Amino acid sequence: MSTTRLFPLALMLALGLLTLWLDHQVRVEGGEHPSLRRHDPDYLVVNFTTTTYNRDGKAETVLSAAQMQHYPDDDSTELTGPRVMQEKPAQPRFTVQADRGKVSREGDEIFLYDNVVLVREADGTRPEARMMTSFLHILRDLSLVRTDREVRFEEPGRWLTGKGMEYFNATRELFLRDDVHGYYEPGKK
Repeated sequence: MSTTRLFPLALMLALGLLTLWLDHQVRVEGGEHPSLRRHDPDYLVVNFTTTTYNRDGKAETVLSAAQMQHYPDDDSTELTGPRVMQEKPAQPRFTVQADRGKVSREGDEIFLYDNVVLVREADGTRPEARMMTSFLHILRDLSLVRTDREVRFEEPGRWLTGKGMEYFNATRELFLRDDVHGYYEPGKK
């Protein structure tokens, strides 16, 4: 073979090897794609609302927010101005609002932060109640809300404060953990 035929083959082989080497160097040095290394949202939804239904087709939980942002690097979802309404059979409806929040990947846990206010509607046995705290963790499927922070619980004629709380909406049980103080006005229910 003549050198005029070997030269193009040698050049193509050299270019192919150079391409493989460069690709390997970029993968080793760069790791993942640059967009996955930064905490930038991949989508944003304004005036967001999602509804979860029970087996009978009735709305059970409604989550809405002024803004929702999803981040692909850690698959997190952040909310601005979230509001949660939950109504299950044989349980009083409650609504919660906060300044900001996060939702778990599966959507069964909601974390609310800053100026959190929970309102449990009155039912046949209890009057309306309010809870105020700086953080609230909602376990949607268990009808459980909890916090490890200071919390204030109010009903007409009574109030309780404490640090750390669990509230089971299904049984209407409230547990305060530490530094509990309260006021009870006789004759009020």
